[in-house]
Amino acid sequence: MRKRKLIIFISILMILIALISVGVSTLNKISRELEQLSTLSVPLIDLSEIQDGTYLGVYQTTAIEVKVEVTVYNHEITSILILEHRSGQGQPAEDIINHVIEQQSIDIDLISGATYSSKVILLAIGDALNQ
Repeated sequence: MRKRKLIIFISILMILIALISVGVSTLNKISRELEQLSTLSVPLIDLSEIQDGTYLGVYQTTAIEVKVEVTVYNHEITSILILEHRSGQGQPAEDIINHVIEQQSIDIDLISGATYSSKVILLAIGDALNQ
């Protein structure tokens, strides 16, 4: 009976160690990706070279994924739809699309408090318009 309890205890302990190890590894990966994200530059977009149409763009990291649909008419961004935005607490970042449309540029300030998500949204828009 004692041997069985010891085996169960050791098994549970090994499972906990494995889960903690995977968790720490995932957190380290996310941290590295967010650090790299902060150093990335948003691409320059020359709207005078963009033809009328609707363009799809995607950008993703382990923690954040964004898919957008960008419509251009007469060399102006007329609408941006966020088709998917997977993030922890980055919903306020979605307001950045209004700034992009107003300024007709993705070279704009990021949303405070949602820096990473707003940057990923801009990178997805850049992906759409750089195809």
